[in-house]
Amino acid sequence: MSTAPPPFPRALTAAPDGRPVLDLRAAGAARRPDLAALPPLSDKARQVAIDTWRGRMANEHASARVWAGLLPQAMAAALPPALLAGIAAAASDELRHAEQCAGVVLALGGVPVCALPDMSPIPAHAELGPLEAFLRNILSVGCLSETVAVSLIRAEQAELEGGPLSDVLEQILADEVAHARLGWTAVGLIAPRLSPAQRAALGPWLEHALRHLVAHELPLLPLRPSPLDPAATAAGVCDGGDARRLFGATVSEVIVPRLEAAGLPAAAAWARAAA
Repeated sequence: MSTAPPPFPRALTAAPDGRPVLDLRAAGAARRPDLAALPPLSDKARQVAIDTWRGRMANEHASARVWAGLLPQAMAAALPPALLAGIAAAASDELRHAEQCAGVVLALGGVPVCALPDMSPIPAHAELGPLEAFLRNILSVGCLSETVAVSLIRAEQAELEGGPLSDVLEQILADEVAHARLGWTAVGLIAPRLSPAQRAALGPWLEHALRHLVAHELPLLPLRPSPLDPAATAAGVCDGGDARRLFGATVSEVIVPRLEAAGLPAAAAWARAAA
């Protein structure tokens, strides 16, 4: 199995556009799975798989930064210690996921090096009190993004059941389920404390958050020729069309009803965002 040259020289700490470089070669080597049972891949399918797992690596690392950014806000809101510990653990989990994805990149013959994705700081929502500010962010991160991630990864893991990458996605999935539960637990604690005016004010913000979710997630689910090469599927390359349909169903059939059950005006917000 040939190994592609690293996208950046070993001594380089910034990409050509000035962004910092995420280099997980050493960490990935310790988590490299055995892919001897993987069906033979064409050069094109192998490169698509490498790009897919390297993209996951970058996204998981970015998720760690998001969860870490939530911790000071959660502490400012005086949330229960168990919730604070869960947020800290989620950041650590996402860093491990990035290393696991890097291991897959290496096992496929790629190099787990990329420019760090651009990322804005967690919104401060300074015009709100600490509890409302945290609620908006945990809704976006824990209830929207992580619930979608659970659905997508669960579907991918089912396709890989019995394959050499099944265990990797199973481990990641277990953590993402815990992260989504953390988000919904936080909403369950905070939503009953909101006034009618505070609930109403969440409507326009939920529309914004749902629009952001669509804008962030859909580019991560590129449409690919169908049917996919079975070997590419076994290497963790998903059908983008199926994934996009699952994304829409997760929002409309899981996320929106759960938010409505918590007394939050999600149905109208999703109707406006989807339109």
